[in-house]
Amino acid sequence: MRALILSAVVMLFTVFGVFASENSMEKQKTAVVIAAFGTTYDSALSSLLGISHELEKNTGDIPVRMAFTSNIIRKIWHSRKNDTEYRNSHKEVPEYLYDVKNVLGTLADLQNEGYKTIVVQPTYIYAGEEYADLLAYTDALNGIKTLKDKWKPFTSIAVGKPVTGAYEYKEDLNRFAEALKADVDLARKNKTALVYMGHGNEHLSTGIYFELEIVMNAMYPDVKTFIGTVEGHPDIEDVIAGLKSAKVKSVTLKPLMIVAGDHAQNDMASDEEDSWKTLLTKAGIKVLPVIEGLGENPGVRKIIADNMKKAAEENGIKLH
Repeated sequence: MRALILSAVVMLFTVFGVFASENSMEKQKTAVVIAAFGTTYDSALSSLLGISHELEKNTGDIPVRMAFTSNIIRKIWHSRKNDTEYRNSHKEVPEYLYDVKNVLGTLADLQNEGYKTIVVQPTYIYAGEEYADLLAYTDALNGIKTLKDKWKPFTSIAVGKPVTGAYEYKEDLNRFAEALKADVDLARKNKTALVYMGHGNEHLSTGIYFELEIVMNAMYPDVKTFIGTVEGHPDIEDVIAGLKSAKVKSVTLKPLMIVAGDHAQNDMASDEEDSWKTLLTKAGIKVLPVIEGLGENPGVRKIIADNMKKAAEENGIKLH
């Protein structure tokens, strides 16, 4: 009888030990989410896939998931899921993109799979509207209170900084400007000034573009850099005024965006009447457009990976 009781106790402790172990493992399960606006352009997709690969190199076996914040872009990818012709001619597209979700949907999937510790790393250039919204989402999820801590959907969600940093960002701006050296070298080779088209927004300050322009011109004084935005200030008219004031006759034109998608293809480099290329040409300035997203730049990809690692470290999250 004593042997039977002892056996039952051992079994009970073993079972509870398994449950405790599983519960502990569940709390420790970590994942990374890339928060990107997204793109539907096949030629621009390599920028995002390159960033994903860079993050994967720094996360070991921890899964890295991609989330697109644009509703329109997600719907287009979803519509391609059953487009046999498209899929057969685009074998390079990862399967997961046909079901890509937004950040909240991706986090919900991870939570359902038992991942309770998450690092969300945005691909945004600066702390603008999208970054503010992202922090609102994650702050709300981190703030969920339950009667027992074990029932909280997430133990911790950390958010990495955008490329140009947030709050104390002088060091981040310098690091970004250093990563853009290849663009300056190209403009120097072309014997032109360097003009960037940033995205900007109409809701929060776009002053970071002014500051980056100052840093670029201080770091590379022999090649003049001008930065404008599609939305907000400064715009293309400000850029043209600056170019005329500096008596610039030709420019190398590049997108200051992670992907060279719709804005780069149409608003920047097309022959449409209101494209930057057309407007600059009408102003008497020769234009050499380069349709390449910053996600193709190894230095920029490293910044994004470093921001992910720093966010994890500051929140006590282990990525290996």
